[in-house]
Amino acid sequence: MRLEHLSFALVLLFMVNSASAFFNVTYLNTTVMLNTNNSAHVVESLTLYMSNTSISTYDTDRSAINVTLTGWQKALNTDLLVEHILSPKASIYGFEFLPGPPVEVGNGAYATLTMSYFLNNVTSMQVIAPRKFEYSFNNTVFNFKHSASGQNLMNNAKLTIILPKGAKIVDLYPAPDYPRVGFISNYTQYDSFSWYAGEPLSSFALTYIITQTPGQEVIGYFDQIYASYSTLIYLILAIVLIGAGIYMYVRIFGPT
Repeated sequence: MRLEHLSFALVLLFMVNSASAFFNVTYLNTTVMLNTNNSAHVVESLTLYMSNTSISTYDTDRSAINVTLTGWQKALNTDLLVEHILSPKASIYGFEFLPGPPVEVGNGAYATLTMSYFLNNVTSMQVIAPRKFEYSFNNTVFNFKHSASGQNLMNNAKLTIILPKGAKIVDLYPAPDYPRVGFISNYTQYDSFSWYAGEPLSSFALTYIITQTPGQEVIGYFDQIYASYSTLIYLILAIVLIGAGIYMYVRIFGPT
């Protein structure tokens, strides 16, 4: 059997087996780790319940090849298996999907489905003073439950946002479910904030300030130079190495 035929047969088996199985996604946990370059690393985990009779089907599905995320959505009959953080100005990259092993509990089993990906333009940044940068979260990246009043978390979902190291909160709305500290000034010792079931996100706002040390400013300056001229730097190094090679060749094998 040719390889492409075998791949098609396995995908077909995946869909047929899953159609007769019982699966239920019981919880969604979305974690957004913000970076200072306006990008973010997103990790989403879904808790999946399956009946005892569906465990073998799930194990078979995990071994299938060439199955897309859409294929998994259909197999599990869920609309939660999607990226819930999407930038309208940039595509995601570095996407990975890991369906975890089933853990048997009572008359069924649970498994964790994990998506990991990166995307840009999650925040915007402006310089407000020497070595001081203000970041604002772009709430248009949310892709949770859509309603007439705007975006909100599903009832079985949790959203966590982790700030870059050294960030100082200046605006945060709505108030997170964790930590519950009341006033903005009390958030200074925290860098992780979570919202739980049904939280409205249509007016979500997050602004924070990062102040660089003089050493970080110097490092950032050279990083920018490297990012802007890395191709030219490599080209110059290549020319130098080629020139050195030619020089050594002439010295060793050239006319005496």
